[in-house]
Amino acid sequence: MQVLITGAGGQMGKEWEYFCTNSGIVFHAFDSKALDVTKREELERITEETSPDVIINCAAYTKVDQAEDEEGRAEEINSIAVATLARICADKNIKLVHYSTDYVFSGSESDRDKYPEGYDEEAPASPQNAYGRTKYNGEMAIVESGCEYLILRVSWLCGLHGNNFVKTMLRLAQEREELSVVNDQLGCPAFTKDVVAQTKALLEVGEFGVFHLGSKGIISWYDFAKEIFALKQIDIIVNPVSSDSFPTKAKRPSFSKLSTKKISTIPSVKILGWKESLRELISEIDR
Repeated sequence: MQVLITGAGGQMGKEWEYFCTNSGIVFHAFDSKALDVTKREELERITEETSPDVIINCAAYTKVDQAEDEEGRAEEINSIAVATLARICADKNIKLVHYSTDYVFSGSESDRDKYPEGYDEEAPASPQNAYGRTKYNGEMAIVESGCEYLILRVSWLCGLHGNNFVKTMLRLAQEREELSVVNDQLGCPAFTKDVVAQTKALLEVGEFGVFHLGSKGIISWYDFAKEIFALKQIDIIVNPVSSDSFPTKAKRPSFSKLSTKKISTIPSVKILGWKESLRELISEIDR
């Protein structure tokens, strides 16, 4: 298998590059400086030069609040560029792996009762902010392209590379003696190392379609923060607060849990509990 990775500068892209390097997989990785996914000519040229069997698209506009003012730019990267990539894959018989988000759903409190194990892959999309809309438009473009694809949704993404909640909490703990963390947004983290392993398992068995990836459990950001500090044995006061304490331009979902029931039916896939994956991440950060 020969792989082309777009968006190699982000969390998922760096995790894939690290994995391929250490697994002997032939790959070509391009960050946004080396490959502007919004330029069709560049996509076509790079695809022609690298001749991949699989394109793993990690490129995305992920500035959720900024997208409210720059929805056009977010649409260029999250939807229009994805449509172009999907058409190239359809024309050249390349499999497309594309990462999407829980933000394609409404994230309403009422959905927690409707989907107690988390949103399944068939749950109706109803994005509530610009970022979610552009990501869902990208999903639809892939489906309509006729290419062979894996659309893989993740939430609360954390990993060794790049910026994320775990690293932010560890940094803030060095600067402050007390923190306030929201306790009314529920979900479960997806750890990049797990996501790559789950994606690889899907590729190996030739699966296609939409899958939700991640870990087991359902927690609040407050629960997440408390466990981070417990594992690191950091003595800090953490106060649970409502989302109203941190107003944001983009509407945030109160319910973000993605069900991993579908992917757990794949024999080679392992779904870890979020605490187990967090312990592994913390140990990697400490090395």
